[in-house]
This record gives sequence, C-alpha cells and structure tokens, in this order.
Amino acid sequence: MKKFLLFVMIMSIGLICFSQSRVIPTKEQRNYALKKVHGIHQSENGLKQKPMPSNTTLVTPYEETIGNTRYDLQSNTSMQNRFHVYDDGTMGATWTFGLADPDFADRGTGYNYFDGTVWGPAPTAKIETIRAGWPSYAPYGEDGEMVVSHNFSNGSLFLEKRAQKGTGAWTESFLSGPSAVPISWPRAITSGASHNIIQVLAITWPVANGGPIYEGLDGALLYSRTTDGGATWDPQNMILDGLTSNEYVGFTADMYEWAAMGDNIAFLVGDSWQDFLLMKSSDNGATWTKTVIWEHPYPFFAGGVTDTFYCVDGDHHLAFDSDGMVHVVFGINRAVADDAGSYWFPLVDGVGYWNEDRPTFTNDMNALCPYSDCGYSELVEDYSLIGWAQDINENGTWDIIGEVGLYYVGASSMPQIIVNEQGEMVIVYTSVTETYNNGTQDYRHLWGRYSPNGDWWGSKFADLTSSLEHIFDECVFPSVATFSDDYVYLVYQTDVEPGLAVRGDLDPYTDNVIHYMRIDVGDEIYVGVKENDDPIHDEDVLQNSPNPAKGTTVIGVNIHKAATLTLKLVNMTGQQVMVYDGGIATPGMNRIVLDVSDLARGTYFYTVKAGDAEVTKKMVVK
Repeated sequence: MKKFLLFVMIMSIGLICFSQSRVIPTKEQRNYALKKVHGIHQSENGLKQKPMPSNTTLVTPYEETIGNTRYDLQSNTSMQNRFHVYDDGTMGATWTFGLADPDFADRGTGYNYFDGTVWGPAPTAKIETIRAGWPSYAPYGEDGEMVVSHNFSNGSLFLEKRAQKGTGAWTESFLSGPSAVPISWPRAITSGASHNIIQVLAITWPVANGGPIYEGLDGALLYSRTTDGGATWDPQNMILDGLTSNEYVGFTADMYEWAAMGDNIAFLVGDSWQDFLLMKSSDNGATWTKTVIWEHPYPFFAGGVTDTFYCVDGDHHLAFDSDGMVHVVFGINRAVADDAGSYWFPLVDGVGYWNEDRPTFTNDMNALCPYSDCGYSELVEDYSLIGWAQDINENGTWDIIGEVGLYYVGASSMPQIIVNEQGEMVIVYTSVTETYNNGTQDYRHLWGRYSPNGDWWGSKFADLTSSLEHIFDECVFPSVATFSDDYVYLVYQTDVEPGLAVRGDLDPYTDNVIHYMRIDVGDEIYVGVKENDDPIHDEDVLQNSPNPAKGTTVIGVNIHKAATLTLKLVNMTGQQVMVYDGGIATPGMNRIVLDVSDLARGTYFYTVKAGDAEVTKKMVVK
C-alpha cells in the first residue's frame, strides 16, 4: 500500500490547496445566535417558494453521480456508515431516498452498487417494502450486505440483508422497541471476523417527538446485537451502564455513530447539551469501557438559564487504527439557554481531534474555544484543533453573507476520519466557504486534510469541491469508507439550496444529487487539484449565459489565486470589438458582465486572461 504521505505532497502543489490560511470570524459573527427548535427530526413541510440559482454541471474525472433524492435531510447531526468499499474492489452505497415531495410516501433506502467496473443506474425506488429512512450500511457474512433503517410510522427498525452483495432479493426482518415503546434513528454496523455480528443503536422517541419517558430517560439510547441475522437478539434494547438516568436526562436523534474492526467496536455519543463520550468494547459488545472525552458544564441540563459556553456540536466521527486505538473528530460550536429555549451559533467554526492516548477535555466554559482571545482553551491549533474555514481570497477577513443552512452545527462540521494501516490519517469535513453563495446564503464545500500520525496536522487544506461542477452546490453529509488503498473513498450529497427543505429552512424542494468521490493519493492527481500554477484553466471559465446573447451576458471565471483579470472580444475576422479590465481579481468566482446590445448578430470569440493564463470560448449574439 502506498503511503498517504503522497496525499500531502500532492496537496502542496495544488492551486486549491491552502496553507494554514485560517480566517477568524469577527466577534459579531461569533456572537450571532439562533434559537434551536426541538422535535423536528421527521418534519416534512410543504413547498416553500424561493428564487433558485442556476446549477452549472461539468463532468469531473474523479466523481460520479450515483443517485438522487428530493428528501434532503440525511441526518440530524452525525452521519451513520452509509458506504463500504470491499476488498475485491466492489462498493455499496446508501442514502435516504425520496422523490415524492412534500409527503414522501416513497421514502426509504436508496441503494447503488459498483461491480468493480461500473456503478449501476440511479435507483428509482427504495429497497424496503414500506416507508423507511435513515439507513446504515455494512458488509454481512462472507460476501453479503445488510441495511438497517427505521419505519417511523410504527417506531420499529428494518433489517434488510442478502447473502450476495449487489444481487438477489433482500430478506426483510424487524426490530421493535421495548414494551411497544417506539424506537428510531438507528446506527448499525457488523463486526467479527466474517462480519456476522450485527450491532445496532437506536433511541426511544423523545417526548418532543411524541414518545414517553423510558427508564427515566427522555430518549433512551438502546443497544441490540444479533449473531443470526436478526432471528434472535441478545441483548435487545439494552441501556448500557454509564448511559442510564443516573448519568443523563436523555439523548436525541443521530448524536451517535459506530466504528468496528474485527472484534473491536466503539461508538460516540454527544452534542451541545450532553457529555461527549466514547463507549468501546474489545469483545463484540460483551463488556464496555466508557470515556468522557468532553465533560459538559451543565450535567443533567433539562432547561433553564446558562452562561454561554463552547461545546461539541453533535456531529462527530471515529475510526480504529491497526493497533485498536480510537481516533475521534468532532465539530465545535457554542451554546446558551434561557427561559425561552436553547440557542446555537452558526458561525462559530472549528473541527477538533482526540485519540485515546490524550487527556480528555474538562467542563470549563472555554475548554473547546477555538479562538485565541477566549482567555483559556484546551485546544491547540494543528494538534487538537485541526479544521476551520479558509481565507480563500487571502485578505484577512471572512467574506461571507453570514446566512447558512439550518443544520444546527458549526460553520466547519460533519467531519469524517480515515486511518490507514500505517497510521496516516485523512479528514474530510464541510465548511462554509467564502466567495461561494447564491446571493442570499453561503455554500458549504468539502475540505480535506492529512496527518502522518495524528500527532500533528501541519499539512495544507484541500477544497475537494472547487470545480465548476459545484459552483452552485451545497456539499454536505459526507460518509467515508473505512477501506483505503491508494485512494480515499466517500459519498456525499449536493443541493443547489443551502439548508434543508425537509426541516423547513425556507428552501424549496429540489433535486439533490448523491455523489461518489475517489480521492487519489497515489500516482494520479488529487481530485480537483491542478497540475500547474496557473490561476485559471479551461474548465474555470464558464460559457457565457445566456448564449445566444442579447442585451447583457455573464461569464463566470473561477480564479484560483489573485491575478489581473481581463477579457477581449473579437469577431469572426479577428477584429477586437470589446475589452474588459477587471483589475486584480481575488480567488473564487468572479463575474464578468458584458453589454452586447450594440453588437451585430453573429459569432464572436472571447479570451479571458488571468495573469499569464488565458482561455478562449465562442459566443453567439442574436
């Protein structure tokens, strides 16, 4: 296996790779708070009317579209395992699928399979027999696969499995809650030498979602395990020691996720209003060890008035290394509560890192503060603080609109981590990215970063979705595969509107795309990174729109580094008819507006020049 060290070498030559160009939000941005609305995890609001930006799509060499959905809420916070790469080169991917908005009677698991050569066609229906959602995906047995999802109509879980991955009928069984108490929002994974042990987490419905208090918990986190494909469960709907009403008030949807390696299994639990903790077992769940990674400053919080404190935002991920050590990444946010409710801070920004060799974080209000002016913080940049928003145009300010999608997480969040056999690591996370917006809200891009061993994260950052394909895309909900060779593999969702129509974020339902991405850390060029140092390339200059043009037409130019931007327009005989001087253009998307109302009808050619690089394209004037 080639070393992930190639990853950082490739990053160092790419135009969309950034040195540690951290941009610090202003105090005004950091103090911007929004009230958090509880009990909306399954909300399906009607269509909201709002102008839509155009979505320009270009094919990129290392991505493929594998599915779509108009149901845009893939998780309330942390992502479950949705994607797996098998040793034989085949792959399976899942997501919550639904096209029939706004009620989504067709909602369920979208599934696609890569047979080693090609992906299958985008699915047109769910795999379950009735309405479902929130799938976890994992290998099962010697060569099979399984999916666990939930049926929110009756509060039970689906278990879909088949002996041969990629083909054959799914066998369906169910897991119900304790004493008819509804359960939902599952996380499932397989463990053991042959992936024959299915491990499941789910919660009882909180009171805000119509559920009862169960065993003293408003949302009890339950653990179940089966070694015979769901015929029997032992334990079934068990509250593990350390997660009882003696320690917590309750848990909420999607604040937990699994990792497994052989007989080692582990899961994380935590959000802004609970401890952030690791539960780990080396014997497939027979015994457990609990580690509180970050201690909440308000234990047993159930409402009331608090001071403002920095916290885990509820979106986190974990991975085992070859020695069985767990490595953890988590989004950082800020929280406060008063008699009217609790609040989150959408522009607070940071991704944290921890492993089992390190001390845990305390309950100090500023223990997880990602900024140097807090007076006290237990985070160290490039050591335990490893991700943040980038200063794309390198002017020292965070040039964003300041309105972001309603995910209830930080400005940099949804992190994923992968650790290879040599202990080298790559993280992928979403981040609000300056210079990319639709005029009313800022877009998130996917970002990547490398570490040789987790001890230090000094490498550059790579914008994984900087290509023109994603100029008008919100890039969210990544799920990485645990397998790696010369590549890192992941799936994620794009949406032309930031935020969630399902959650009532004032956005209309639109066609969301599920992408497969292969990040090349071997001999080929890393996805989206250019081979030379030019500020523009052919694909960075958009075709003028509208074309044919009449009146005014707009040309988008994606600049990778600051450069003098000009345009010359010539007719069919080569005569220059128009010149545009944009001065020094900053990195990001630049718009050139041309008034062609005085030009004769016919064909013209425009040459966009940035620094010494130039691109020529054809325009028709009608």
